[in-house]
Amino acid sequence: MKTQSPGPVFRLRIVLGRDIAVGPGKADLLEVIRETGSIAAAGRRLGMSYKRAWLLVDTMNGCFSKPLVEAIKGGKTGGGARLTPLGEDVLARYRRMQSATGRAVSHDLAALKRVMRKAHR
Repeated sequence: MKTQSPGPVFRLRIVLGRDIAVGPGKADLLEVIRETGSIAAAGRRLGMSYKRAWLLVDTMNGCFSKPLVEAIKGGKTGGGARLTPLGEDVLARYRRMQSATGRAVSHDLAALKRVMRKAHR
């Protein structure tokens, strides 16, 4: 379950047509897939269903020239998923862009926070 932030926040999203190719939640999902080796386990850790996690991966894969996540065939380990080299690159670039833009807007965001109303529940 998501918790509300104490005030306005900045979120970087890369949009392709009507789809969010990558944003903070999808980047988190990529990181947890890398850690767990599983879309299902990543979804559970992030509090979402396997179907939701799979749909997010499918959207990301469809937004790039090559997949960001690939399936690993079963066997003794039962299969799973891993980031492709492109997935690793996209994740690293997104996190760098997220950090750089956060620094770039921090002063103005702080000024806006001072004049904004508190969020309603």
